Amino acid sequence: GRLRSQIEMLVRENTDLREEIKVMERFRLDAWKRAEAVERSLEVEKKDKLANTSVRFQNNQISSGTQVEKYKKNYLPVQGNPPRRSKSAPPRDLGNSDKGQAASPREPLEPLNFPDPEYKEEEEEHNTQGEISHPDGKVEKVYKNGCRVILFPNGTRKEVSADGKTITVTFFNGDVKQVMPDQRVIYYYAAAQTTHTTYPEGLEVLHFSSGQIEKHFPDGRKEITFPDQTVKNLFPDGQEESIFPDGTIVRVQRDGNKLIEFNNGQRELHTAQFKRREYPDGTVKTVYANGHQETKYRSGRIRVKDKEGNVLMDTEL
Repeated sequence: GRLRSQIEMLVRENTDLREEIKVMERFRLDAWKRAEAVERSLEVEKKDKLANTSVRFQNNQISSGTQVEKYKKNYLPVQGNPPRRSKSAPPRDLGNSDKGQAASPREPLEPLNFPDPEYKEEEEEHNTQGEISHPDGKVEKVYKNGCRVILFPNGTRKEVSADGKTITVTFFNGDVKQVMPDQRVIYYYAAAQTTHTTYPEGLEVLHFSSGQIEKHFPDGRKEITFPDQTVKNLFPDGQEESIFPDGTIVRVQRDGNKLIEFNNGQRELHTAQFKRREYPDGTVKTVYANGHQETKYRSGRIRVKDKEGNVLMDTEL
């Protein structure tokens, strides 16, 4: 009689546990669906952001070429024979992207490693501990090392490490998203061959297939490093700065004035009214909007020419 009572009690407990398992399974499925909905919305936002970045990249590639040609056309002509005059080449392409930021010291970015898309079925089958098939078509595999893999009907694959801190999602279109233990989120766009890394402090880094690197800082500053190591910076207040490998620096102020510092010590100031070049020996040459040109030498000599090049005044004559 005691054994029968114990059997009946165990049967009731077993039934209750089965019911509890069903309820927990429903809760788990609901939680997965909510997480996937949030994840899909985040992926849509990232793809839209990358598309906007690509459009800006192409637009600025066109505009930057126009800027260079305009600069070459308006490059100040050399007049007279100012002492110690040296020839300076105009700056190269100011960059083919729209935004940049002042260079800041930061540790080198570690190489980005993504999982091999070729899946070793035999090895995984050997290490599989359990497998769960969900009503919506998903298949969840649990491995002996504690890792979990969820296979979605559309071909997307999600891997979760044993500690839950590393998540890798390989999408059906070849995109790969990684969530790292240090909370970095690395997204690889297969079509554009671009890697977008988001750091927990808000820094975003984009690696393009051309070798170009963009850094978007939380305070609105941006920095672009081009394959030729030209660095273009853009600041939230509208100022721009481009640093070329030869040491030439071009700064664009908020009012549109442009200051160019050459590696030979010469400086140029471009405004709407005039363009002025200063030489290391103290010679200052100015070309005004109406075409008149004025050269001041360190000795005090002043020479003025009209737009045709005729000398209007020369204090040394």
